[in-house]
Amino acid sequence: MNPLTLSLISFACIFAGVLLGMVLRTLLPEHHMSTETRDAVKLGTGIIATLTALVLGLLIASAKGTFDTMTNEIRQTGARIVMLDQVMAQYGTDTRDARDILIRSLTSTIQRIWPAEIHTVTSANAYQPGNEFAILQDKLRQLSPHNNAQRWLQSRALQISADIMEVRWLLFEQVGQTTIPEPFLVVLVCWLIMIFTSFGLLSPRNGTVIFVMFVCALSVSAALYLILELDRPYQGLMRVSSAPLNNALVLLGK
Repeated sequence: MNPLTLSLISFACIFAGVLLGMVLRTLLPEHHMSTETRDAVKLGTGIIATLTALVLGLLIASAKGTFDTMTNEIRQTGARIVMLDQVMAQYGTDTRDARDILIRSLTSTIQRIWPAEIHTVTSANAYQPGNEFAILQDKLRQLSPHNNAQRWLQSRALQISADIMEVRWLLFEQVGQTTIPEPFLVVLVCWLIMIFTSFGLLSPRNGTVIFVMFVCALSVSAALYLILELDRPYQGLMRVSSAPLNNALVLLGK
């Protein structure tokens, strides 16, 4: 489900918990709101709030780590692609076909991971994703080096292309995936509802309290939205930039 939709649903449930607590406050007998009862509710809420804070911290760290890892993978892949092209250029004109395949492969990768940025790819380079890197490696293996320098360049090109191919398929597998299990998220929202219900139960029923609880519920939901956005680095508002690969595409064949 869309992160914004999930966040709005979470906000509605959390704020509804506040209102439910305020309604319960008016329905409960007076002796149920004694000082001892309030202290017990505060103690239980404090335990849940501590667990919730720990879980939120773990989710933020996990989502940010995923986002940073994928950003670094894109940057490293862009650098390796340019390096591979330069190595093949140093080998000689025999690698011309392989260099053309590299351009088509990079183009298809950008089209598949960032379909919204397809306009950044020239129509002359348009290509459907497939097994381009396997074909490229076949081309490299079919080369016939004439000296030690070309043999080293061939070996180096095969090594770099294998590294790029591994990362490329890893990127494809990560598109649309999430590292946050839905049950985990449901439990977290339930904890937040319980916390805000206790807030409503212990707070006076007036406009100031309702407004403050509204802002607090909105802030917590915004935090959930940011976590879900970071966990989907190829989609949404905060997505991994395709600039490293687009920059590499401009440099290929030069």
